[in-house]
Amino acid sequence: MNVSELAPGLWRWTAPQPDWKDGADWEQDVGCVYYEAPAATVLIDPLVPPERERFFDALDRDVERRGLPVSILLTVPWHARSSAELAERYETTANVPAGAEPFRLPDVEETVWWLAEHATLVVGESLFGGTGGTLSLCPDTWVKGERRAALRRSLLPLLDLPVERVLVSHGEPVLEGGHAALERALSV
Repeated sequence: MNVSELAPGLWRWTAPQPDWKDGADWEQDVGCVYYEAPAATVLIDPLVPPERERFFDALDRDVERRGLPVSILLTVPWHARSSAELAERYETTANVPAGAEPFRLPDVEETVWWLAEHATLVVGESLFGGTGGTLSLCPDTWVKGERRAALRRSLLPLLDLPVERVLVSHGEPVLEGGHAALERALSV
């Protein structure tokens, strides 16, 4: 488990995806997001890591400190991962809290979350993070042909946002210069 505070109230952690297999075209560790929205504690694509006790000690403290409902948001349905366990533990709400704005990608089954307070996009499958603050579209094996062109088109409206960070499920997050990284990824 790798945990990073990106800004006050915005954290990213990684955990090994249990369905991962050797030779997969994505890394075993996937990214998850903790966000302190104004009226809720938000978990995006949560996956409880193997260090369960340490993870829950920290999360329990934060949830208790804030005294607000917990909301679980997903970028794609199959990222539900640990959502049921967390929903039961924290009696979560399905409401989208203020501070998290959904951008539904019409040509793929994905929701990109915009956290305006932190100028941060949270994406699930459409974009992968690379080294040195780079982004790329997901592998060709995931989306091919006309669907790939449609995916690129559906991401273009995100360029209207003042993006500083892009937090990805797969690969390294972009922690600064997110707009430029997004622009490069979509211009290819």
